[in-house]
Amino acid sequence: MIPLGKPIEQILGVGALLLLAFGCALVLQPFLSAILWAAVICFSTWPVYQRCERAVGGNKSLAAAVMTMLVALVLVAPFAVMVPTLTDSVSNLLTAVNQILEQGPPAPPRWVAGLPVIGENLAAYWESLAHNAPAFIIELKKLIGPATNLAVASGAVLGAGLLELGLSVFIAFFFFLHGRRMAAYVREVGERFAGLRSRKLLTVVGATVKGVIYGLIGTALAQAVLAGIGFWIAGVPQALLLGFLTFVLSFVPIGPPLVWGSVALWLFVQGAVWWSFFVAAWGLLFVSSIDNVIRPYVLGKTNNLPVLLGLFGFLGGVVAFGFIGIFLGPTLLAVAYSLFLEWTTAEVEERRHPTEEI
Repeated sequence: MIPLGKPIEQILGVGALLLLAFGCALVLQPFLSAILWAAVICFSTWPVYQRCERAVGGNKSLAAAVMTMLVALVLVAPFAVMVPTLTDSVSNLLTAVNQILEQGPPAPPRWVAGLPVIGENLAAYWESLAHNAPAFIIELKKLIGPATNLAVASGAVLGAGLLELGLSVFIAFFFFLHGRRMAAYVREVGERFAGLRSRKLLTVVGATVKGVIYGLIGTALAQAVLAGIGFWIAGVPQALLLGFLTFVLSFVPIGPPLVWGSVALWLFVQGAVWWSFFVAAWGLLFVSSIDNVIRPYVLGKTNNLPVLLGLFGFLGGVVAFGFIGIFLGPTLLAVAYSLFLEWTTAEVEERRHPTEEI
């Protein structure tokens, strides 16, 4: 007869391990997104860390500190500037609205009446608001509240995301410092679960992470910088804020053209025709062309993430992880998509070349 004590002890042991794992998950849950993003940062910038380590004579602590400062300068500093900029933008918006309320709206430009289909009705409606201050104030107040609430909420989300981004950079210091040991642990765990095939899977994951970081996020940062420079040259107010908006919308199909196209249209309406053409040409030749050069080149070496999944990664990442989800959402979906393609490819290969049984 089999003694009953041993199975009961095994069940209790497994239950204790599950409770321990659940408790650890609860403790780490508030920091999960920061930990994941720190791991992505460390892995994608590891070659740069190795150069830093060689430059400082193999001092791992100093190299990790240098890399942490570099990552903070590239990732955290631009967004740290954005928080007060967004606050100033809200203040300027309220000031401009108050001035319009006091002076009343200007008369519609002549070109408004010339618009096809809606031109005459739009011009008449504009004229009625210009000569009827109470009605104009009522219509404007319908927009002031939602716009102000949206700006304040965006500032709060950006501030919280900035703190989480700073936390992820801090965690990245320890990942740089102990990266080799942690990579060895990951390989050992992978081999226990997937055997020798884990090496191939880890290679796919690594290539996908680098492709997303350099292809999607790198392209977004480059587009934001170039767009901000173009807006600054054209003398567009809030060029920094518009550059940040370009970065956010670069994850959405035809996102950047919505920004520089709107700015070009605004300049045209203001009478700055040549500057309008300049912004349109700058956006077309420099900002949007990057999306057609860098992203396909980098992502072409890995499995290119479909547009719909990229959009889901952007929106779902923000909902799930907050501001840091802008980076983390597309990365996670890209890794899952690449692993799925690798799994289906392996299944097809096994069917074509089945293992011969002796």
